[in-house]
Formats: sequence, C-alpha cells, structure tokens
Amino acid sequence: MGFVVFLLFSATAIGSTARTFKTLAKFDGTNGTGPMAALVQGRDGNFYGTTYGGGTHIGTVFKITPAGKLTKLVTFNTNNGAYPYAGLVLASDGNLYGTAERGGANGCGGAMHCGTVFKITPAGKLTTLYNFCSKTNCEDGWYPESELVEGTDGNLYGTTTAGGTYDSGTIYRITLSGKLATLYSFSDDGSAFKSGLVQATDGSFYGTTWAEGTSGMGTVFRITPSGDFATLYSFCSRQGCVDGRSPRAGLLQAGDGNFYGTTTGGGTYGGGTVFKITPGGTLTTLHSFCVQAGCPVYPWAALTQGTDGNLYGTTSAGGANPDGVIFTITLAGKLTVLYSFDGSDGAEPYAKPIQATNGIFYGTAAAGGSVHNYGVVYSFSIGLGPFVTFVRDSGKVGWRAEILGQGFTGTTAVSFNGTSAAFNVISDTYLTATVPDGATTGPVTVTTPKGVLKSNVPFRVIE
Repeated sequence: MGFVVFLLFSATAIGSTARTFKTLAKFDGTNGTGPMAALVQGRDGNFYGTTYGGGTHIGTVFKITPAGKLTKLVTFNTNNGAYPYAGLVLASDGNLYGTAERGGANGCGGAMHCGTVFKITPAGKLTTLYNFCSKTNCEDGWYPESELVEGTDGNLYGTTTAGGTYDSGTIYRITLSGKLATLYSFSDDGSAFKSGLVQATDGSFYGTTWAEGTSGMGTVFRITPSGDFATLYSFCSRQGCVDGRSPRAGLLQAGDGNFYGTTTGGGTYGGGTVFKITPGGTLTTLHSFCVQAGCPVYPWAALTQGTDGNLYGTTSAGGANPDGVIFTITLAGKLTVLYSFDGSDGAEPYAKPIQATNGIFYGTAAAGGSVHNYGVVYSFSIGLGPFVTFVRDSGKVGWRAEILGQGFTGTTAVSFNGTSAAFNVISDTYLTATVPDGATTGPVTVTTPKGVLKSNVPFRVIE
C-alpha cells in the first residue's frame, strides 16, 4: 500500500490559487459529437476544431470564441468527407486544412470510402482538395487519421493509416492547391495508426506509429522532405515494456531540442508513459502512469510546452474521478495533476490542451458535459501571461512572418531577436512583419500600448 500511496502523492495536484477551469461549450449532436482533436487558434483569435460525429452524424468543423460562443461551420456529408478524427492546421494563406478519415469520391471496399484532405476558410467554405485511393491499388494511401503540418517549403505533410505499396499506410506531401505526392510507404516498420508529423529544427519530420517495429508495439521515425526514412526507436525494447508501448499521439520538439511524447500503454505500471527522445534516437522514460484507483492513466494526447517551459497534457481516464485529467510535467519528469474531469465538465480528453496567446489553455473532451454525453470545449488558466506566436516559426530574411496575439492595435515596434522589423497590423489579433537584414534566430517581441509581448518560441532565421 505504501508503494501506491507514493505514486498518488507524486501526481497529486499542488496549490490551486491561480487555477480556473471553465466548460465553454457542450456539444448537443446538432453541432457535433465526440471531439477527438486539439483546437487551433486562427488569425482572428478564435479557435477552430473538428468533431468526429454529429451534424448529420458524420462530423463537423466548428469555430468557438475565447468566451465560448460556438458556431458550426460545416457538416460533412460523405461526398466531402466523413469522420474527421484529426484537428486542423492554420496555413500561411490564412485558411485551415484538415483530413477526414473516410468519405470522399473513392471506395476502399467499405461504404464510407477512403478519406479526404480538405480546405476550409474561417467563414466556413469547404473545398475537397484530394480524395484518397485515387491511384491504382490505393498506392496513395487511405484513412488519413492524423493532422497535417505545414512545412517550411509551404506544403502540407501528413500520414495515412492504410494503403500505399504494402497496404500499411503512407507519408505524403500535398500542396495547398491539392497536388499529392507519396513520400514513403510503410511495411513492417510501422503500421496501424500513425501520428501527425512535426518538422524539427533540422528540417526533417518526426512521428510515431502505433504498431510494428522490432517488438510490434510502435516506433518513432524520422523522414526528410525528400523521403529518406529511418526508424529511430522501437517501443517495448525493454523487458516488460517499461519503455512504453503503442504511442497514439505525435511528438513535440521542446526548447531543449529533444522530442517529447506519450504512450498509451506500458511503462513500469502498465498505464502508459511520458518519454523524451533525442534526435539521434536515445529514449528516456520520464514518467510511468499507474493503473490503480485515483491514478491518471492512458495518455492518448500529444504534449504542449507552456510559456513557463513545462509540458502540458491529458490522460483519457483516471484521476480523482475516472474521467481523465489535465497534467503538467517538467522536462526532468516531475508530474503534477492540475485538474480531474468529473463527467459533468467533460470526460475522456483525447486531445492535448493548446496554450492560446492570451496565456490560457484550451482543449476538448470527447465525452461528458451534459445529458447527451457528447463532449465539451474547455478553458483552463493557471495564471500565465499573454505572448505572441507564429503561423510558421521560421523563414528567410525578407520573408513575411505572420504573428498571432492580442492587443496589436497601436503597436509601435516589432523586433527579431533585437533587430527592428517593418510590420503591418492587420487586426487586433494578427500582424505581419518582414524578417529584417541582420536578423538572427531568437525571440520576437511586439511592443503594444499595454506592454511588450514576447514569442513563446524562437523564430528561426533560415538561409
């Protein structure tokens, strides 16, 4: 019993003076059900997301204000896609891009077809950019279950769960106009669910697979934009899977240059892990979740690095109630539970919380919230202050950097690591700045009437 008490103590919430949790919206079926993915902040300061079901029963795209006003932008109808499992990405053209797991023009032997890539404007105009299984034997892939990422080349990159040369899924590149190229087809180096990709500072993309690898329990991989692929780590490589197994979510490259992620199972106690992995493939388990009553358990979501330098995430179950938690963990591995869901305020948070530029975290829970049990959108404040961030956090001298924040009206200065830049205030939540001659990699600051706002991540000046 003393052993279990130690585990619970190490994950117990600490002082809560600055914490405020709010359920912002509850899904009712007509506006969606079962949000599985993280939100994304738009140029307008609002948040955009997807629900796996609802609307006409096959998913929606929605917008929600920081105050909680939710608007359904589109309902999927099979022809334009169905069951959008993944979230959206804000691209440099101001539009949002995403994937629908099923639906579209092409069949794969099932009634719901093979999935799509779509574009949606902030006003809600949806365009199908690509229908998977457009090539013979579905060599272009099908069932895109992961979110997209915009690369430094301006193209989008993503993964599919099935299809490709070996019917084990693919990694693909697609232009903003919808031209798709398959970069890699998985075989025994990764199958089942693939995470979304993250482009690292070295220019390569990193991700995870749910299964396969040396022990069949998932992998971490790297792929260059030209398609050079390498498996960096195979989970369950240590006795008893103490290093974790079956990662469901993608990776985060933190400020220290290492990648951080979660596994849904394995670890010392069987309830999943938080891990760190270097770009060279050396993995360290930072935390193992237990499966006893009261423990947070089964983290499905990726992690977010807050402006305090710590990582933030969720578990899909456990905590003071059996409905999941929000937690924070230091880069050294000290984990603290910040909030336990109780069903009425949400349950089963499968998505990471994002930190908006007002300093507050926002997220979704796939269930709970009302008699319908259809899920919620929530906010969670721990007293962190406002900041600025980027649509893309890298660019060449002379390129236009897109900066998101708040209170931009009346801005008097923008600088890149201390070098002044020409800028244009588009709205109170969005401005652009030209990367100046002499700029070096580092933080961007924006001087507003209410004070100086600093970026949460450095802007990387590339040659």
